[in-house]
Amino acid sequence: MTKRYRSIFMLPLMVWLPTSAMAVEPCTHLSATGNPDYPPFLWRNPDNPGQLIGANADVLKYVAQQLGLQVDVVHVGPWPRAQEEVRTGRIDILAGYFITQGRTREVDFVSPPFLSTPSVVWVRKDAAFPYGQWSDLQGRSGGTLVNNSYGQHFDDFARAHLALEAVPTAKQAFQKLLLKRNDYVIYEHYPGLALARTLGMEHDLLVLQPAVSSEGLHVALSRKSACNQELLRAQLAEKMVELVKTPLPEQFLRQNLALWDRQHLP
Repeated sequence: MTKRYRSIFMLPLMVWLPTSAMAVEPCTHLSATGNPDYPPFLWRNPDNPGQLIGANADVLKYVAQQLGLQVDVVHVGPWPRAQEEVRTGRIDILAGYFITQGRTREVDFVSPPFLSTPSVVWVRKDAAFPYGQWSDLQGRSGGTLVNNSYGQHFDDFARAHLALEAVPTAKQAFQKLLLKRNDYVIYEHYPGLALARTLGMEHDLLVLQPAVSSEGLHVALSRKSACNQELLRAQLAEKMVELVKTPLPEQFLRQNLALWDRQHLP
């Protein structure tokens, strides 16, 4: 059979293929992860250390339930490892991520953000210094977390003007601060307060005002995930718009602040 007649013969078969055979199979069961040292937004479940709980997990599971989906929010390691697992597509979703230019090349962000969180300057109470703007941090030794962002504008300023030493966890950053190996730590307010109280550091640390930034927490889907489909992104965005018009995100935050205290304070 010549090439011409083979093509004519095959054409009707292609035309009569059912649409479902060419459609992308929708995902109904997804995996998610995030920063495991991020109370009240995310932390490891004491009763199941392979699972992450917190306000971010509650928001994601609520939205997924509205869409008839199941999401497992799992612990895969420290924050840098969690981001790598999503970048490679081994995990589908990051539950709570700030938007930066670099990150938009690796994940698709779902807008709007479901919560906002201020990032602040933490210092030792006995070593506070005058602070009113970012430039007041110049010439001092600062601490932060590996792969953490505090918004594109502050990140750009920090790279150009600040001396920040990154460590894997907030606990390490606070310990180095109290050991006088850094002059300040940049970290988010609520997670920092929760950890400081748990570690018995609350009375040794002070937050300087104003906040360096206040960024929105987004659901982000891996560009390499097979579940990252246009329909799913649209559905998530629609449900997120509905959710943020309600008091539920703030309720989840308050409930998880109380839960963290019950689990970790004497």
